[in-house]
Amino acid sequence: MTLVAGVDSSTQGTKVVVRRADTGALVREGRAKHPEGTEIDPEHWWTALLSAAESGLLDGVAAIGVAAQQHGMVALDGDGRVVRPALLWNDTRSATAAADLVTELGGPKAWAEAVGTVPVASLTVTKLRWLAEHEPDNSRRVERVLLPHDWLTWRLTGCGEAVTDRGDASGTGYYAPDRGEYCPDLLRLAFGREVGTPRVAAPFEPGPAVDATGLPPIGVVSAGTGDNMAAALGLDVRPGDVVVSLGTSGTAFAATDAATADPSGQVAGFADATGRFLPLVCTLNAARALTAGAAMLGVGLEEFDALARSAPAGAQGLTFLPYLDGERTPNLPDATGRIDGMTRANLAPPNIARAVVEGMLCGLADAVDALAGEGVPVRRILLIGGGARSRAVRTIAPQIFGRTVTVPEPGEYVADGAARQAAWALAGTAPAWEPRLAEDHEAAPVPEVRDRYAAARESLRSAVA
Repeated sequence: MTLVAGVDSSTQGTKVVVRRADTGALVREGRAKHPEGTEIDPEHWWTALLSAAESGLLDGVAAIGVAAQQHGMVALDGDGRVVRPALLWNDTRSATAAADLVTELGGPKAWAEAVGTVPVASLTVTKLRWLAEHEPDNSRRVERVLLPHDWLTWRLTGCGEAVTDRGDASGTGYYAPDRGEYCPDLLRLAFGREVGTPRVAAPFEPGPAVDATGLPPIGVVSAGTGDNMAAALGLDVRPGDVVVSLGTSGTAFAATDAATADPSGQVAGFADATGRFLPLVCTLNAARALTAGAAMLGVGLEEFDALARSAPAGAQGLTFLPYLDGERTPNLPDATGRIDGMTRANLAPPNIARAVVEGMLCGLADAVDALAGEGVPVRRILLIGGGARSRAVRTIAPQIFGRTVTVPEPGEYVADGAARQAAWALAGTAPAWEPRLAEDHEAAPVPEVRDRYAAARESLRSAVA
């Protein structure tokens, strides 16, 4: 029995799954937490990986792949030492840098044509500009820039050649997925000079063996990829599928055969991990809006879920904007959340809980609409992530999306995708893993909820403009 492993190094922690290479059946798994924050010493990721892999978890594994949070800036000096803590995707301090870069290249259309994506604070290219402007001493030391998954793969293979894949590279803001090449001119624009970047490996290219103290011998390390690309691979997403993932952030993405270039900036024109493309819309506030709502009401998540299900659709007029940590889509990094429509009659815990769930889902429904507006076919919606474990979310989603929603059985889809990539790299052919069980929730549109959310969103946008 041949085994493969997949690693998901997310914002919150590391998950490792070990699966059979032929069927995808789960054999064992492990996990470890990461410190909170929007910047982190990458060594915490490595320590968490070693911790998650304790007690022989990786014994007998023939190939391993790493997927990780996109966009994070890992800046290295000439000796491979980390120059400063990595700035993560959810760090918004580079919002001004993003706006400046958009203007300097000639506007959103110029960026969409160059790399398929208009920079916002999440993207690596904006973090490089921030570093150059705010930490000149550190910026002078930088010789190479890696992404979180690049750095972990580099550590796994003994810090030799640094490699990435086209999926994760496409989230930097200085790699053009349609042409399959880096853009040195954009690196110079952002950072004032060129820096080293990892080689972009071909999809499913087998890499070198594991060469790291504390881990068993593993013959193949695959190229790895970004977390959203890995989730698409783990779900075996095909054109026509739109995935809505409710994790720390919320994302809506789809597999397409052609690249997208949205000058509005809503749709990021990423590549996927297979040779296709992965247009994606991201919001900063997804499942954590639910935990914040539960904390506000002083209840646990289970009671919060029951409260939301007990309220009527529309929460009797309450509308929640979930911009608790600023927002990426719409691009409002300095916005805050708010509740509209409060009256003595409707200000009750069930309505508040319901409004929080509806508000979070309305932001993702806008994301699905943005994909459709770029010509992405939407034949079914797959709802995944920690937030999809909520009964309230599964019940309310078809009302907000106005489409049938398919909820696959819960799983570590990012880690699974990394494992599937490892199996592919090991065998040279796509593994025929068994499909996931799923439940369908039929469409039951309640358009007035979306209408109220849109009105509140535009009111806030005007207020902070």
